[in-house]
Order: sequence, then structure tokens, then C-alpha cells
Amino acid sequence: MKVRELTERYKDKVIALRREFHQNPELSWQEFKTAKRVEEELKKAGIETIRVTNTCVIGQIKGKAGNKVVALRADMDALPVQETNKLSYASQNDGVMHACGHDGHTAMLLVAAQILGELQDQFSGTVKLLFQPAEESIEGAKKLVEEGVLEGVDAVLAIHIWSEMPAGKVSLEAGPRFAAGDRFKIIIKGKGSHGAMPHLGTDAIVAASAIVMNLQTIVSREIDPQEAAVISIGKIKGGGNFNVICDEVVLEGTARCFNPLIQKEFPRQMERIIKNTATSFNTQAEFDYITGAPPCINDEFISKIARKSLTKLYGDKIIIPYQKTTATEDFSYFLQKVPGIIAFLGTFNKEKGIIYPHHHNQFNIDEDVLPIGTALYAQFALDFLNGAKD
Repeated sequence: MKVRELTERYKDKVIALRREFHQNPELSWQEFKTAKRVEEELKKAGIETIRVTNTCVIGQIKGKAGNKVVALRADMDALPVQETNKLSYASQNDGVMHACGHDGHTAMLLVAAQILGELQDQFSGTVKLLFQPAEESIEGAKKLVEEGVLEGVDAVLAIHIWSEMPAGKVSLEAGPRFAAGDRFKIIIKGKGSHGAMPHLGTDAIVAASAIVMNLQTIVSREIDPQEAAVISIGKIKGGGNFNVICDEVVLEGTARCFNPLIQKEFPRQMERIIKNTATSFNTQAEFDYITGAPPCINDEFISKIARKSLTKLYGDKIIIPYQKTTATEDFSYFLQKVPGIIAFLGTFNKEKGIIYPHHHNQFNIDEDVLPIGTALYAQFALDFLNGAKD
């Protein structure tokens, strides 16, 4: 039996699993119940598993003799969001919600694993199943790379349900797909005084305001205008009263880009502007830059294989072009190690009320798209291991 036929046969199962995971969301590094259920389902399918870092479940399916290894990844963690959807399967964990589609990712890969287990005699090599914790905290993939889970892997595929794309459409472009995402914190220290006598103090608010504006010149004047980059201040904290010159302001923000060279230069460029601007206002500045996930860049060859796999299943009209996003994805750590891609699977469906963005308290997915992702996982693994060529 072919992959698509098996996928349709298990449509009810993938939906039921997704709803079960949606009802029981768990935060990053706390996916204990989720990991246990994943293990149970894999063992039912006769798939051997191991645990890494407490909540990561790794399964392995061996086909006929062969040395190639393909990895399929699904993230499992949820967000600290209070769900407001009125669903029979709404979150039962107060203040925690699957508001990003990871419940769907986990369900799709579980059913794909079952299908691949049934088709073991149709491929040569090994399928490695990566049920990853802590994507939302941008920690899980990096930790798994450090633990060596990608050693010996030749290619890797992930799928991300995407709220802005039409339901049932898929994007498989090569090149940058998710941005690098860094964090920073700036502390500006001045000298307090009476608001009516500012000359007796050193105003940290004025210095902070200048720093906020001057940082924007990095994007507008120091980076090639054909490169996408963002520096955003998301938090300003300072001041105690309307008539007091503020002596300390704290700024926090994020820097995003798609070019690894720009990500590398951001700290040096920002520190120069921050320190010099602070000095010009007779204040002092402390700067802490935390480098996050690198940009997520799809491999061209693997993208072509995945495209052929999906076309084989559903024809080429299911594939649409889609712009890259300045959101981050820690799958980028896998792509630094192994050639692979992350595919976008559209779920936006206005007629069904599936209209809310990721991380929204009314986020939901069109469950009719789940078989598509399931089939892509399985077909890609078969095609790669069986020697698909460009």
C-alpha cells in the first residue's frame, strides 16, 4: 500500500493524537507526559526508543541493509498562554497551551512513524525519529546536537504548521526560512536630581532615548539595504516619579537577521553606538548581548527531494512560494550540522474560523491538513533513503 493511502487510513488517528496532546500541553523541558505517550505509541508500532535529556524521545526504524540515515523531527513543547478557545479538547493545564502547532507536529510524526514501520521492506537504511523538547525556549535542538543525536545522519526534515498560509498548501523553498534571533539588555546609569533642576543631575532617560533612536542607524546605514534585519527595543524600565530626574534606565530587545555574518557583527556595532551615545550624555552604559539561534537555512538539494516527494503524493499545485519569516526556530542548529529543510504547512482557513496567529490564545489548526504533513514525513524518508536524485 502507498504512503498516501495509509495516511488517509490513519487520518482519524492523527487527529485524535493531536487533540490528546492539545488537551495536555507541557512547557519546555517539562514534556514528561508527552514523552511517555510518544514512547507508548512508538512501542505499539514495534519501534525501539531511547531517552535523551529526560524528555527527548528518539525512535529508530531500520529498513533493508543500507548505511544512509534520515532524521525526521517534531517539537513537543507548549507555551505559557491561557487558552480561550471553546473546544472539547481545549487545554486542561491552566496557563499552558499548544499555541504554535507542536501538538500537530508530534501527532503527524507519530503516525508517519507507524506508516514507515509498516513499509520497512520498501527502503534501505535507517529512519531516525526525533521528538524534541524545548523548542519554544530555543534550547532543545542545541542540546540534542551537543548530545550527538545527529551523528551519522545524512539528512533531516522538519515540518512547521503555519497560521498565515492557506490550509493544505506547503512551502518547501531553499535558502533562509527563519531568522536568527538574539536578545540584549542595556543598563544606562546617570545621576538623579530634582526635575526642576536637571542641570544638577545626569538624565538616564534622555540618554536611553538617544540610544533607542541611534541603534536604528545600524539597519538603515550600516547593513546592505538588500539584507533583511531588525533591531527592536521591546522593554523600557526607568524613573520613579514625574518630578525626579531618572538615574537608571533598563532597555531590553531583540535583533533579527537572515545572514550569519550580520548576526556575528550585531554585538560589536551595537556596543559601539550604545557606549558612545551614553558617553555623549555624560552617562554610563552596560551592555549584555545573548546570541540565540542562528538563521534557519534550507538546503537546496534536500528541498528538491522534498518537493518531488510531495508532488508524487499530491501533485505540484499543493506547493506554493512563501516568504521567509523573522520568527526564530531552533531547528537551525540541526541545519548547521546536517543538510535538511523545514517545510511550512498552511493551516489558515477563514471558513472554519482558523484565523488566529501563532502564540495567540485562540490559535487553532485546520486538522484536515494533518494527513498532508504525515505523508510528507513518510514519503520524504522513503525517497531519500532509496536514493532520490536531483
